[in-house]
Amino acid sequence: MHRGQFGKVTGPDGTVAEFLSNLPDVLAARALRTLLERIVTAHQTGRRIGLALGAHTVKTGTTPYLIDLLERGVIGLVAMNGATAIHDLEMALIGETSEDVRAGLADGSFGMARETFEFTNRAYAEGAQGGGLGRALGRLVLEDPAFECRELSLLAAATRLDVPATVHVAIGTDIVHMHPGLNAEALGRSSYLDLLKLAEWVRGLEGGVWINLGSAVILPEVFVKALTMARNLDGGSPRTFTAANLDMIRHYRPRVNVLDRPTGGQGIEIVGHHEILVPLLHAGIVAEVR
Repeated sequence: MHRGQFGKVTGPDGTVAEFLSNLPDVLAARALRTLLERIVTAHQTGRRIGLALGAHTVKTGTTPYLIDLLERGVIGLVAMNGATAIHDLEMALIGETSEDVRAGLADGSFGMARETFEFTNRAYAEGAQGGGLGRALGRLVLEDPAFECRELSLLAAATRLDVPATVHVAIGTDIVHMHPGLNAEALGRSSYLDLLKLAEWVRGLEGGVWINLGSAVILPEVFVKALTMARNLDGGSPRTFTAANLDMIRHYRPRVNVLDRPTGGQGIEIVGHHEILVPLLHAGIVAEVR
């Protein structure tokens, strides 16, 4: 550490860009600036930027920032696990999500909400017809009048903007899988079609950015399979891209399957709470691309 790396105080009239440039030139602050530079460069040069989301990103209120980046054309694909999609759908339906799991487990009512199951089951059936699960959920939120808070839905925004949205479901992990009327065949096919869609999109990731935000297991595993499929078809491409992992704690699979193996150990990792990191990342991007 030397004096040139020290942070500088930003005055009350300073801009976001000044605040970020004044951060200490070390550790996470340096990593954040590097990630912002890679995202802005990729956006300005027409490269792809993909975002993989864990469920906690929705539960910490960060969706409006991500929707704004979709609308600005910065994010070119959104991937999520089944839990993220369920929270996104419930937010669009009633403006809130989650339940008291401990109390629900005690009497067997946990995860048994009728509306959540019925809507997702409808989407499974539609998505299995060819469009995939993410698109089906987005269309459902946009078109069904029951969704009075659809402006909060990332899936609806992606569908409205014709941005690919993929949902990758692990059987048995989501509350709707417990219902006796589950169309498991349609669920499997609709989510599988999204894997194919993701793999095709990843084929064009050369020079772009992949961000894993808050998924500890499922999406890192899905990404490494999609990347393998893409490289198998294209003789090793994409080879050069930026991979980043942002989460509250460090996990094994994001580090190995997102940061290390795909990039030769050159990935970017930033540890912090989603409700702070996502607005900060958004502000830094918007300050450069608007």
